[in-house]
Amino acid sequence: METVDIDVELIILPLAILLLLLLSAFFSGSETALTGASRARLHQMEQSGNHRAGLVNRLRDKHTKLISAILLGNNLVNILASSLATSIFITYFGDIGVAYATLVMTVLVLVFAEVLPKTVALRRTIPVALFVAPLLQPAIFLLSPIVMSINYIVDTTLSLLGIKGHDGDTDTLTDAAQDELRGAIELHSEDAGVIMHERYMLDTILDMDEVDLAEIMVHRKNVEMVDGAKPVREIIDQVLGSPYTRLPLWKDNPENIIGVVHAKDLLRALIPLDGDYEKLDFEAIAVEPWFVPETTTLRSQLNAFLDRKSHFALVVDEYGALMGLVTLEDILEEIVGDIADEHDLAVSDIRMLKDGRVITKGDVTIRDINRQLNWSLPDEEAATIAGLVIHEAQIIPDIGQAFLFHGYKFEVMRKEHNQITELRITPLEL
Repeated sequence: METVDIDVELIILPLAILLLLLLSAFFSGSETALTGASRARLHQMEQSGNHRAGLVNRLRDKHTKLISAILLGNNLVNILASSLATSIFITYFGDIGVAYATLVMTVLVLVFAEVLPKTVALRRTIPVALFVAPLLQPAIFLLSPIVMSINYIVDTTLSLLGIKGHDGDTDTLTDAAQDELRGAIELHSEDAGVIMHERYMLDTILDMDEVDLAEIMVHRKNVEMVDGAKPVREIIDQVLGSPYTRLPLWKDNPENIIGVVHAKDLLRALIPLDGDYEKLDFEAIAVEPWFVPETTTLRSQLNAFLDRKSHFALVVDEYGALMGLVTLEDILEEIVGDIADEHDLAVSDIRMLKDGRVITKGDVTIRDINRQLNWSLPDEEAATIAGLVIHEAQIIPDIGQAFLFHGYKFEVMRKEHNQITELRITPLEL
């Protein structure tokens, strides 16, 4: 009878160990597949009617509970399998059987219950996630009482250590998601999956909450405005001859903007006058000016343009002084690049020389230079390339002065009063 018992034990215990190793492989592969599957692709599959994709997404939403249940199940089956193997080896080899069991189970668990299933899950993330989700759901339900107890102990321990969770910290989660998106864009750009222009479009969309109007606005020095005190015919010629559709109208002094004249409104007002243009009242046809703070972000201003159904706003600083203007087209150009039409002046602000050097106007924004030349000059402290030179040099440079910083040589070519109007930039690697 004793021999029969040993034979039965030799059959049942190895089969039990094999089953436990299969369960361990299931838990290991599940963890890799569910945490590594593309959230965007799963969301798209769920929207297309894939119920298993929806189940995967719901499991992932309870991330802490999911991971705790998987780790609990994995450790339980691994420990039980190791215990059974140790029992068998001690029976046949005595005390040295502990060493044999440790060696054999380490190899079996590492190769067949960890590396192999995780490798399969990494190579077939979505299919594996869709396969294991329905099987894992009841396991999580059965283990949930133990998981809740474990999570309570973990949360209590972290609280005692002064470490707080961020489950409700929307900003932290949003930043993490944006960082993941940026990393994906960078990775695909390096793999030639996204051309450079598309990469900057995607980056700009992510940066819209970080870029202020002060960085993209047309500075007041370059804003074409209408003096309301000029003769009527001069104003008509200026408005109709301008490449811009809307022009600010000022009275008494340029800071006193009383309205914005639209070329179409002017034409509509001229037709009934039958050539008697002196009767034209520009203040009557000008629309009320819209002032916005220079600290407004691109996303906020874009939404404001859409809400007001307006394309034009004047930018002011904290004291109410006019700083410049911004249009809907300016914001769109930040995303898609320069938008030119038949009325735009064909002027190149950035010229690439044959020897690799660059001639640029001083008021060109750093963002435009980085976009056009694929550079990475910092734009945190200054909006324009001239501003960057002044910030780094800590002086108002003279013509002919040169400075080295950020891997480039900056030479001042032209200057008007205290404003740098033209620079020559040479990458130091040339």
